[in-house]
Parts: sequence; C-alpha cells; structure tokens
Amino acid sequence: MTTRPPLDSPASDNRVPSRRPGRHQHKPLPELHLLEHLLQQGAPALRSRILTEVRDGERYLPVYALELGSASHTAPVLLLSGGVHGIERIGTQLLLAQLDTLLQRLNWDRSLQQLLQRVRIVMCPLLNPVGMAHGWRSNGNGIDLMRNAPIDAEQPSPWLVSGHRLGRWLPWYRGKQDQPMQTEAQAFCSLVEEQLAAAPFTLALDCHSGFGMRDRIWFPYSGRRQLLEHAAELHALLQLFEHSHPHHPYLFEPQHHHYRTHGDLWDYLYQRHYQRQQQVFLPLTLEMGSWLWVKKNLRQLTSYTGLFNPLVPHRHQRTLRRHQLLLDFLLRAVDAWQNWLPADDKRRLHQRSAERRWEIP
Repeated sequence: MTTRPPLDSPASDNRVPSRRPGRHQHKPLPELHLLEHLLQQGAPALRSRILTEVRDGERYLPVYALELGSASHTAPVLLLSGGVHGIERIGTQLLLAQLDTLLQRLNWDRSLQQLLQRVRIVMCPLLNPVGMAHGWRSNGNGIDLMRNAPIDAEQPSPWLVSGHRLGRWLPWYRGKQDQPMQTEAQAFCSLVEEQLAAAPFTLALDCHSGFGMRDRIWFPYSGRRQLLEHAAELHALLQLFEHSHPHHPYLFEPQHHHYRTHGDLWDYLYQRHYQRQQQVFLPLTLEMGSWLWVKKNLRQLTSYTGLFNPLVPHRHQRTLRRHQLLLDFLLRAVDAWQNWLPADDKRRLHQRSAERRWEIP
C-alpha cells in the first residue's frame, strides 16, 4: 500500500504531470503535492486533466479536474469542489482526505466498486492554487472568484461583502465591469456545464469555511430573495438526510438569509442550466463554521489563517472526520436519485414544505 505524504511535506520528485521550471523558487503548496500524489496512487481508476494553468510569478500552477467512477455521459454526477478562496485551505484538505479514503476503499469494498460503475464523481479540489499558495482569499489578480460571475444581486447587502468594483486592494473585489470572468472561474464553469449536459441528475457540494458557530449547508439563491426552482427536490433530499441521520450538525438554508452577493458562481451556473434543460441540478455549499475552532483556541484570532482553518492538529483531524458522513450520504443519494426524487403530488407537497421552512424573513 502506498503511504500518502502528510500535508506539511512534499510528495516524491516523480509526481505527475511535470510542469514548467521555476516552481521550487516560490511558496510551497502542500495541498497540490498531495493531490498529485493521489493521482499517482489512484491511476488508472482516477482520471485527471488540467483545466487551465494560472501564473504565479515565474511558475504556472495547474487547476485539476479529477474523475472517479462511470465514464458514461449519462451517469448521474456528484460534483465536489474546494479551494475557491485560497485562505480556506480546510475545504481542499477535506476533499483530498475523502479522495484518499475512496481510493483505499476501492481496493476491497465491493459495494463501492459497484456503486462507481453507475455514478461519476467529479472533483475540482483546488480551484485557486495561487491564492492558496499565498494565503489570499482572492486569486492572483486580486479578484474574489465567488464574486466574479456576470450576474448582479437584487438589493445586495452588506456593502463590500456583497462584491464591489472599487479595486483589488479591498477584499470581495468582483473585477472590472464588462471584463470576462477570471481564468479559473471560466474553466470551472466549463467543467460544470460539460458534466451537466447529459447527466440525468447532478448534485454539487462546494466546500468553504467562514465565520459562524454552526456548520451550514447553503443553496441558491445568494443574489435574490427567492428559493431556487428545484426547492421541492432539495427539500426531499434534506428530508431523506434528516430521516437517515437525525442527529446531524448542519443547518440547511438559502444563502440569501444571511447576505446577498453579486457574481455568485452557483447562482450563475444554476440559472443557466435551468433555462436550458430540465434535468435536476442541486448546487450546495458547505460552510464550515470556523468559530467552532476559534472559541476553543482564542490564539487563532491572532492569525488570519486561524480565522478560517483549524490549527490544532486534533481539531483538524476531527474536522476531516466530521463531514465524511455527509459526503458518503451525498454519493449514495446520487446513486439512488430515482428512488427519492419527488414527482406529481409528492413534489407539490415538498414544494409547500420548502416554502414554509425557508420562507423569506
């Protein structure tokens, strides 16, 4: 069995693929080293490609897309992403830990082997490598990738946090008006739309961390005070999760209950897909409550990294374990989507329940 390198040490020198010279002269990116090590470990079952490369000084860092499971374009898809905000390393680390677990289980777990013959897992665990290498929220151009889509919020609030065009010296910068989306955002949107094209059902989970005392599952819309058009299907999924795991720690809610932002990538992707096709697409965001870590270790307040990531080793390991149940549930829900997706009368009941549960405050 291959032993994976820890996050604080580089992988071996023969990792794949090779990249342009100069990379060792810059800040290390252990998450990228681990990702490339897992590519070697998981081949040929784990397929990969580089969506794009982004420049960081003299080096170019890749944005990977990974696939595990069915290669059929008509297979249902579980799409996992992380590292949109470079400072939120824990999202990327969570996905890499889950990928490691899946690869180890594939060696012996017959039920997982059979499940992955029917389902495709698509993973983009490190969307913003330059930002993560430097500990920035933004990408290398100073732009917040989750404020970069060409879509404006209705009654955005609060100011700045909702996205602005003042300049890259302030956080939450959207970029200039009428400029194309950033390279990373364009590549990711192309990946998502490619996967949505023929899949009968797609479920996405984007992993973040931020202020809050609870782990939350957010869903569109973030730019308008409206439930997404597939609220009935989302409510059915939540009910399935609550019945299966009644003691879960998550709060499910639309993002606009907290604030409304410009340029949200998931609002943009969901609206485009809904206008084009009728297949169900449910985009979710895991917002890990970072104050759960800060309140137990107030020294994290002295570190910008500590505001978004658990710094104490045992809390870091606990966080990686904490969400495995959710990720495993989502994979099995995608596999069995035809067994729980509501139709006709049941869908109308779920729609009314969703409207009562998530009424606009």
